[in-house]
Amino acid sequence: MRRTLARFAVVGTVVTVVDIGVLVVLRMHGVVVADAIAVALATTASYVLHRMVTFRGDPYDRWLGRTRQFHQSALAGLVVDVAVMVSLAGLHPSMPRLVAAKVVAIGVAGVVRWFMHRHVLFNLVRDQQRRVPGRVPSVGSYRLSVVVPAYEEADRVGDTIAAIRRDLAALGPQLEIVVVDDGSTDDTAGAARAAGADLVLRQPQNRGKGAAVRAGMLAAGGSTVAFTDADLAYAPVQLLGLLAEIEAGWDVVVGSRTHEATRTLVRRGHLREVGGRAVNYLTHLVLLGHYRDTQCGLKAFRGDVARSLFGRARIDGFAFDVEVFALAERDQLAVCEVPVSVENTTRSTVHVVRDAARLVRDLFRIRRWAREGAYQDSLVPDRGR
Repeated sequence: MRRTLARFAVVGTVVTVVDIGVLVVLRMHGVVVADAIAVALATTASYVLHRMVTFRGDPYDRWLGRTRQFHQSALAGLVVDVAVMVSLAGLHPSMPRLVAAKVVAIGVAGVVRWFMHRHVLFNLVRDQQRRVPGRVPSVGSYRLSVVVPAYEEADRVGDTIAAIRRDLAALGPQLEIVVVDDGSTDDTAGAARAAGADLVLRQPQNRGKGAAVRAGMLAAGGSTVAFTDADLAYAPVQLLGLLAEIEAGWDVVVGSRTHEATRTLVRRGHLREVGGRAVNYLTHLVLLGHYRDTQCGLKAFRGDVARSLFGRARIDGFAFDVEVFALAERDQLAVCEVPVSVENTTRSTVHVVRDAARLVRDLFRIRRWAREGAYQDSLVPDRGR
């Protein structure tokens, strides 16, 4: 992370020095001409240096590769920069006023370019994700595997398994239930076996929801693999809808609690709702596209896609969902968001402040790993038949 910030700092400093320096040198030719030339040269320097240093080998390089949109953004930034300069400094300012106005202009133009940058990447990723691939169906020992991460759930994991069996009875023997005991101190694993889970895995120590889901997804044998929370905030019957979407051709289907068609039967506490919205904003540090809800605990994947994504995933904590989205973007997978019915419970293993701090740390780790090439190439078959 420090190396990333250092690269940004170096490039940003060089570009700012070029921008202000050229403006000061050419100021006798008038503010408009001098500032336009300064911004043009600074933008060129920014493009070259970011391509060579900051975003080298990074998914964000896709933005720099879209020449037309980059030029449009640069032109908009130039117009805004000049307009702010003229409005704040006038046409014949003193040196202090000129520099002060320039600092403000750089900030305002930077915000404009950032929003245009995000808009371009959002549309690019959205268009890629809406293209349903033409791959042959995924194969597996079961039609659907449901992974249930569990921690200290001995008293209710049996009811959870029974509810999944009941709601998904139409699948019969084509349903697999995988319970992952994330290092519980109670007998969660034993209770899951007694309740008839098809596969029970036990982590030797509590590592986090991400580690538990990853272990279950890699062990599951379904042609479609989904995960849901042990508290069943999402009625298991909704998994049939996700299964249908996967079998219709989508690579990844994710529930969204903020979808316009979502029904919230019992709301979360105010602090957790605010925290959830904050997490979605923070995901812009990592994700190129925009998603209504990255943290919904109801997601389904093609079996081969699940093995590819979770085989490369590294995050053990709650940021694992964001990492999976980031990998799906890298692989240009087809992602479908669907509404859910959610009934939040008061019982939770989430500690808002502690887990929020860890999530922010993990978001920066995902960005660093992506830039350093830590995520190997996709293992998903080609889209063509």
